[in-house]
Amino acid sequence: MKRLTKEDLKGWKTKREDDTSEQLASVKEIIRRVRAEGDTAVRTYTETFDGASLDDYRVTSEEMSDAYESISQKYIDVIQEAAINIRRFHEKQLPTSWFDTQENGTMLGQKYTSLDRAGVYVPGGTAAYPSSVMMNIIPAQVAGVKRIVMVTPPGPDGQVPIGVLATAQILGVTEIYKVGGAQAIAALAYGTETVPKVDKITGPGNIFVALAKKEVFGDVDIDMIAGPSEIAVLCDDSARAGEVAADLLSQAEHDERSSSICITTSERIAGEVEEEVEQQLKGLPRREIAEKSIHTYGGIIVTATMEKAVEAVNELAPEHLEVLTENPYEQLGAIRHAGAIFLGPYSSEPVGDYFAGPNHVLPTSGTARFSSPLNVHDFMKKSSVISYSEAAWKENVDKIASFARLEDLEGHARAIEKRKERLDD
Repeated sequence: MKRLTKEDLKGWKTKREDDTSEQLASVKEIIRRVRAEGDTAVRTYTETFDGASLDDYRVTSEEMSDAYESISQKYIDVIQEAAINIRRFHEKQLPTSWFDTQENGTMLGQKYTSLDRAGVYVPGGTAAYPSSVMMNIIPAQVAGVKRIVMVTPPGPDGQVPIGVLATAQILGVTEIYKVGGAQAIAALAYGTETVPKVDKITGPGNIFVALAKKEVFGDVDIDMIAGPSEIAVLCDDSARAGEVAADLLSQAEHDERSSSICITTSERIAGEVEEEVEQQLKGLPRREIAEKSIHTYGGIIVTATMEKAVEAVNELAPEHLEVLTENPYEQLGAIRHAGAIFLGPYSSEPVGDYFAGPNHVLPTSGTARFSSPLNVHDFMKKSSVISYSEAAWKENVDKIASFARLEDLEGHARAIEKRKERLDD
């Protein structure tokens, strides 16, 4: 692993960005064709990119049942318990509409309403992600979304991993389509003969999925533009190097462009982590991916003080942040930018990925500086409610009309003044 300085982090996001001009051109063409040709284009791209020739790409109830029956009770029990934890956490996020009546009879308020239709993208490719099913579906269900549409790429045999389908079955998902990539995003954004148009698309994916989500934003809402996975481990001399290394590699195995950074106040820990990473890489099944990731986008920063270490964390604004210090709660208040914060030696990143309850769909590429994990609010919208009383109107009509004329909007002024005719009735 490379030794980095705090200054290196300022250009870290740019360093990890590839030239996407070629991919973007492909994505735009895919979106154009899906909009124009609908299911025909979707089937063509599914065969081209996934190697699956499908006449009907909607998952049947029989496929759902078969998947559920194919996995062991052990896994069913784990999925069900994880779903309970995730649902319980997200239920605490449910907002409440509020209304405030003032002395002059005016009522002002805010009304929360769930979205009508949400599209959930569950990635495939190098791995299957039942956890992504839960993290996207459950907050939408808690929010009260009426129609949840799931898309996920099929394998060359035209099948979806049984773990993904079984998890969807457990959660009560009934509408799933075997389609992935930019064509899935386009289908959800604009609708086809088979796939319905949705109001919002959530879920991570590869570069083509990310670019497609960026392109359709505005015609439909999206959760975020998800980049490669990231982890930062903030640690002092009390940490165990083997645990730090294992946690860094847990993200490095995701993607060759994943970022794994150790930030420590201990030169001893830094040296031991370097050795442990190389040792643990030898036995990792996804070694080739993890090795390229850790050697290209991994690094270790040694700072003189914990204050400087926390400054480096905030500069990086990582997707996942583990705090493996003697008293991790002491650092919590100073940490301003991180998608998810894991405190203490028993809170390793996979705890949040799968089981604890908080959402693992998190801001990446430094966007934790201004955005949040996927949550119930993402599947709801707010409407302002205004009910002015006659007394309030009389009190403020001239002020409002004056404000309108200040902006040279005479029609606005006349609209508020028109009510004066009521006084003569």
